[in-house]
Amino acid sequence: MKRTQFLLGSLSGLVVVGNTQHVFARALADAPLPGLPGGADRVLVLVNLQGGNDGLNCVIPYGDAQYYQMRPSLAVSRNDVLAINDRIGLNPNMKSFKSLYDGGKVAIVQSVGYPQPDHSHFRSTEIWQTAVPERYEHTGWLGRYLDEAGLPKNNLFNGVAVAQVLPEALIANRTDVPAIAQINGYGLISDRNRASRSTYTELLTGNRLPFSSPYLAHVAEIEDHAQKGSEELPKLIAGYKPAGSYPATPLGRSLSLAAQIIGSNVGTRVLYVQHGSFDTHVGQKATQDRLLGQLSDAIKAFYDDLTAHGNDKRVLTMTFSEFGRRIAENASRGTDHGEGSPLFLVGGGVKGGIYGAYPDLNDTNMGNLRFQTDFRSVYATVLERWLGRPSGKILRGRFTPLTALA
Repeated sequence: MKRTQFLLGSLSGLVVVGNTQHVFARALADAPLPGLPGGADRVLVLVNLQGGNDGLNCVIPYGDAQYYQMRPSLAVSRNDVLAINDRIGLNPNMKSFKSLYDGGKVAIVQSVGYPQPDHSHFRSTEIWQTAVPERYEHTGWLGRYLDEAGLPKNNLFNGVAVAQVLPEALIANRTDVPAIAQINGYGLISDRNRASRSTYTELLTGNRLPFSSPYLAHVAEIEDHAQKGSEELPKLIAGYKPAGSYPATPLGRSLSLAAQIIGSNVGTRVLYVQHGSFDTHVGQKATQDRLLGQLSDAIKAFYDDLTAHGNDKRVLTMTFSEFGRRIAENASRGTDHGEGSPLFLVGGGVKGGIYGAYPDLNDTNMGNLRFQTDFRSVYATVLERWLGRPSGKILRGRFTPLTALA
């Protein structure tokens, strides 16, 4: 089959429920690594800041005069910065997030990127999601984790994407991952066209197929998983009562659903949500300020909810964006595609603080902030020190973990 995902209709759009490309490829043998002590129920929540978040107006180097020289209209006033120390601080719209940082629940990893960076949204996003910069890869880094983690095969929710379409990060060889935009719209479009549905079922079972195919059994299995999942998940999470209120934003609704799934103990180890777009070539300030405020408030509500249910110490949240923005503002009061940018690790298991080298605005790569920390070192940290799996095979190489997790 030419496509890597099998698509099924949902009431709210398309739901990606699995993958079919290279399904029958022989997996390399790998001795299982026991999970971390007490970590069998740990969860990773991945937040994709789509479009390329401008790191310099997010984690602001307000102690560097060069920042104000390069951004005469975009620079955030020193008096408005939510200071962390005398060198850097957070965007003033991130007050809720700053309270989490002050509580020791946020690690800021500075100047994250990868060698020979690509400035294309599509290719750089693919690199971050597959964790293979040097070539094209058909599986995602978390998809490979799900394949290797030895999780229960009968659990339909080992990984969940709160999204319309399955992201590359969760594409696996042997694990079907549902993509659920919203719980009310999760399901198969069967009742709306019973004739088409009947014909489709007959084709899958071979009753009316004019040819044979080795893929039919697997396609039928994926369809069965999708049908069962759409029936089971609403029942499994129905008893969960959110503590407090989430902001009425797409990210707020996504994290509310993530908290329901986590709190209902359905065995999910990885969740994916997205927020954006941060592609701020024109009039950046209003757009980024709004998006960062939404990010801040949604993550604070998420952790308030988790804490009230006793789940905050078992949930790690990691943000990422495909690249940062250039140091200098452009003529449209925006910023163009750049390179190094900060990311955040959030949760009760985080050793809060600043990790990585401070941005050096005088040492640039043709006007771009040089990366200092390879993003795969952050991934290795998450895999080895949170999810309890060896990272070498998953990341296609060895990368030194950070000390940001307790």
